[in-house]
Amino acid sequence: MEVRIDSGDAGKRIAGAVQQLRNGTSLFSELAGALEYETMANFSAQGRPSWVPHSKATKRERLSRNKGSSLLNILQDSGTLAKSISQFYGSDHAGVGAGGAAAAYAGIHQFGGQVEHAAHSVRVRLRKDAKGTLQRQKDHRNLAVFAKDSHKRVRESWATVEAYTVDIPARPYLPFSGPPEAPTLQPSAEQSILDVLEAFLQRSLG
Repeated sequence: MEVRIDSGDAGKRIAGAVQQLRNGTSLFSELAGALEYETMANFSAQGRPSWVPHSKATKRERLSRNKGSSLLNILQDSGTLAKSISQFYGSDHAGVGAGGAAAAYAGIHQFGGQVEHAAHSVRVRLRKDAKGTLQRQKDHRNLAVFAKDSHKRVRESWATVEAYTVDIPARPYLPFSGPPEAPTLQPSAEQSILDVLEAFLQRSLG
């Protein structure tokens, strides 16, 4: 007895799906797009889970520097880091990364760490009035007023800032957490990848 099974159209669809997987650039381009989308969603949500908030000192510095107009968004003071996000893919890989103009600090914001600042000298310029007396801050009479470079009546001196260390908390903006040698994909990114794979297979199998 001989039995033959003709898979017909189903066999052709399976063969077509296998061929597409062998030439997987289109699939991996979609996966890279999903990873980039999840990264930008992290910026919009201020972390998923939420990033460690700014310190009080950082908030004061930003508000002072931006004359109170800063939105205080975490990792988005100038927008350089978010603008540096880019996807990449090939026939057998897909990914998303950051760098470019933000290369100097992209890694430490993702993974956290310490930044060492060496001891250095700074020029101190304090404002004087017409009588040569140091001006005082309106709300803090024991504090002098710093002078801009354009101000002419000043008392100038140099001060030494001792070496110090700044601890930077990890704020994973790329869609994974943990150390680079053992990353853990974020749940939302994992679901996005599964959705891309399911849609791709459905299209491939018809």
